[in-house]
Amino acid sequence: MKPAMSARRRPFGFVIIMLLALHAYIGVRLLPYLDGGVATWILGGAVLLLSLILMPLGMMSRNFEDHALADRVSWAGMLAMGWFSSLLVFTFVRDVVLLVLALLPGPITPAVLHDSAVFVPALALLISVIGFFNARRTASVVSVDIPVANLPAELQGFTIAQISDIHVGPTIKNNYLSAIVAAVNALDADVVAITGDLVDGSVAQLSPHTAPLADLKARYGSYFVTGNHEYYSGAAAWVAELRRLGVRVLMNEHVVLNGGAAPLVLAGVTDFGAGHFDPANASDPVRALLNAPADAAVRILLAHQPRSAPAAEQAGFDVQLSGHTHGGQFWPWGHFVRFQQPFTAGLHRLGKLWVYTSRGTGYWGPPKRFGAPSEITRLRLVRA
Repeated sequence: MKPAMSARRRPFGFVIIMLLALHAYIGVRLLPYLDGGVATWILGGAVLLLSLILMPLGMMSRNFEDHALADRVSWAGMLAMGWFSSLLVFTFVRDVVLLVLALLPGPITPAVLHDSAVFVPALALLISVIGFFNARRTASVVSVDIPVANLPAELQGFTIAQISDIHVGPTIKNNYLSAIVAAVNALDADVVAITGDLVDGSVAQLSPHTAPLADLKARYGSYFVTGNHEYYSGAAAWVAELRRLGVRVLMNEHVVLNGGAAPLVLAGVTDFGAGHFDPANASDPVRALLNAPADAAVRILLAHQPRSAPAAEQAGFDVQLSGHTHGGQFWPWGHFVRFQQPFTAGLHRLGKLWVYTSRGTGYWGPPKRFGAPSEITRLRLVRA
């Protein structure tokens, strides 16, 4: 028992040490260059100390017995995390700029040091405020046409409304999801596709807030595939809950839509990493197509992570719809997504496979989106 507990503590202890070091770095690089003497050091130090305390508390708050308190602490911690993230990046950028200036002829003036030290936290705050309003508004509809070779006339204009990465949890509740459902229903789509990371929390905590999904409307129904956050939150219970709400969960399986002369195969796989949580749930695009009609006009795969694409292309799919990346959510993190995923956002081609990666319909962690707006995607099949 004790070794297991130590193993759990070590990573969190490392996070605390890293946060302490990063906050100290910001303090050392900014506070000495601000006017105000001791008062500036006290105020600046207090703000950094508050940030250092709130962020870990926000991450731990889901373990609080008082759910209302947990939500309030999570809000405070996530707001702090959003501001701190930008503050850290801009402090580093400032240091790079100062290093370049130091290599040029002439000294760096005290005014440059002062003004840049004031500018960095002000810019971080401005971007966090703008990002907050971007994140909390209902996602806009993005329309995308996917060209399919030899698409039958019966499937011309077939429409899929995709939502992804909503992350219902401490800061995203029933009213937020209800607005998304209303916007999706207004699209009058043939299919609604939910490509994972719907929740951050258990069914017991969040079922009142995912209830609006029962109101989703589409000609051929609503379909869901698991994301990695479902496995952090109790995937089996969430699969059962979504089925109770009338959403079809595709676990390495498919359905045939528009039966007749132009059948369309809609398949779904479990999250790319699901096998680490349950080997029986390992993601398998080949299994998802097992016994699908050979004469299917289009084969569409719902897969949470874009990195399912190579296996999907090999399995014979024409289209893959994914999420997971959030498009980076806010600058500059979108530039780093490519180190883990083949695609960050938008429509791309991999061999014979079209891959569309949604920027997500909600957000994770900080309520902040900047440079990567959330989206409800209206995907339409058209003849190439």
